[in-house]
Amino acid sequence: MLLFLPVDFSYWVFALIIALNGFGSGLFASPNRAEMMNAVPANQRGAAGGMIATFMNTSFVLSIGVFFSLMVAGLSSQLPGALSGGLVAQGIPASAALQISHLPPIGVLFAAFLGYNPMQQLLGPLLGHLPAGHAAYVTGRQFFPHLITEPFHNGLGVAFAFAITASVIAGIASLLTGPRPRPEAAPEPLGAELAAVAGDAGFEPSEIVGPGPETEGAPEARGNGQSPAVTKSAGPEPGRQRG
Repeated sequence: MLLFLPVDFSYWVFALIIALNGFGSGLFASPNRAEMMNAVPANQRGAAGGMIATFMNTSFVLSIGVFFSLMVAGLSSQLPGALSGGLVAQGIPASAALQISHLPPIGVLFAAFLGYNPMQQLLGPLLGHLPAGHAAYVTGRQFFPHLITEPFHNGLGVAFAFAITASVIAGIASLLTGPRPRPEAAPEPLGAELAAVAGDAGFEPSEIVGPGPETEGAPEARGNGQSPAVTKSAGPEPGRQRG
């Protein structure tokens, strides 16, 4: 929607478009990140999160260069004609206006960002041959921004068109992934499962393990840890005295 804004726009319209843009970005980014993280096993999500953060930080840095390059490319296509026509309309000779119109687009762009009008330095002694009103207007704060308005808007259009194309491609790529089954976690070892159950119930692990084959048929141990045979032979039977 920023592509269709006029150059002289109202602030509330711009704020509304930015708010809608942020809302839409949040609706896309959060589910897309969740889908990417669910597509990897649980024990590899740390590495996946690191890779996602690396790619995002790299794209943020590269996007600045890409957007400025596209903006300068769009600006340079209309800047010479706009500069030459505007200067000639204020009484500047065509030869001088043609020479000034070949200013580097990046210099014009940063002059506009800084609010600087370079016409006084570029025209020099030619300003003395102009009427006082024209000379004051050419070197004032209104002439240079209005002169590059259309080329600057064209450069923004090229950059925004690239952003729209990249967003559409990202949306289509996310849509084509489709639902993915979550990877199954590795089965928990039996020992760890028994230890967890014993810890919850307050038992020792050996108390919840059944007797093995080697202990089947063995005499039951008494409370003191001795077998019945050992306990029985520990002393004489009642009623029998030694002679």
